[in-house]
Amino acid sequence: MTNRKYNTLILGASYGSLLGCKLAMAGHDATLVCTSGTASLINKEGTVVRFPVRGLDDAVVISSGDLPGRVDAAVPSAVQLDKYDLVVLAMQEPQYSSSADVRSLIDQVAAAKIPCLAIMNMPPLPYIKRLPGIDAASVTSCYKDASVWDDFEPGVVTLASPDPQAFRPEDAGKNVLQVSLPTNFKVARFESDDHTAMLRTMEADIMAVRHTVDGNEIELPVKLKVHDSLYVPLAKWSMLMTGNYRCVQRDGMVPICDAVHGDTDQSKAIYQWTADLCVALGADPSDLVPFEKYANAAKGLSQPSSAAKALARGAPAIERVDRLVKLIADQKNLSSPVVDEIVGNVEWYLDNNQPEEIRKAV
Repeated sequence: MTNRKYNTLILGASYGSLLGCKLAMAGHDATLVCTSGTASLINKEGTVVRFPVRGLDDAVVISSGDLPGRVDAAVPSAVQLDKYDLVVLAMQEPQYSSSADVRSLIDQVAAAKIPCLAIMNMPPLPYIKRLPGIDAASVTSCYKDASVWDDFEPGVVTLASPDPQAFRPEDAGKNVLQVSLPTNFKVARFESDDHTAMLRTMEADIMAVRHTVDGNEIELPVKLKVHDSLYVPLAKWSMLMTGNYRCVQRDGMVPICDAVHGDTDQSKAIYQWTADLCVALGADPSDLVPFEKYANAAKGLSQPSSAAKALARGAPAIERVDRLVKLIADQKNLSSPVVDEIVGNVEWYLDNNQPEEIRKAV
């Protein structure tokens, strides 16, 4: 590990606690921004992340109190930004405009020009502006409130493909996270070499960590992988379109594994269509993930996606990567009836989930 210790602010204490745990294992500090109840719980008991490890029957349980780095928590209004080297955006996109305190903190982050790493499915709008040949103004309707991103400089915002899957177990507290698919965060570089060097230091430090189980030193999964290509994080788009959003059916939600393997020929077609869109934008095919690798991983995803679950619960807003993909494809004169159907199903639920007064006004 290096001698340099970084302090990271992570907006979102659920999925964000996974990266926070990995950073603290590598000797860095992390603060999770969350509600007051969850912050009190984390500051009292720490966080717990359960990692499945190939060859072991039981998950490896990592408690933050046992780590060389610190994990603590704070409400948005208590954050002192001058303490942090990096901000991680780990909340779902609609949440950044759902609370006045969160919005105020986001505005402060933008003004301070602190480098931001998004581990969201939905790329922040400043990151879209970093991709050549995309008219970012034409996709603002995909965001709950695009003005959240107005004051960010694109060069200080980067994106990771949030491939690792994790969830909060129903029988545990809000400080506990179960990793279900232990893959890697694939991160695009920042515009600045200095900011990118910070990511590469974190990458190396996480890679160097070993954990002792039954007297044996092992590597724990979920690494940070830094890439020069801006398009590597877009590999997640094919996965989202093939699995996560195809969970959404008019007659109910289906598990990701069923969405992918119910008709593998159609799944492969929509996966490849989305990959071809990424290549049309400038990605190299090597930036992307082969369908067969994703399809194999999807066999273990036995629940509907978080977006599908949210729609089923009546959520009036979710991350709209489905719509983002469609609108960007429109710019490239690409279309797909399957994508149109996916977007239509999501919008059918969102229309029905709106408060009655809004539905009447439309």
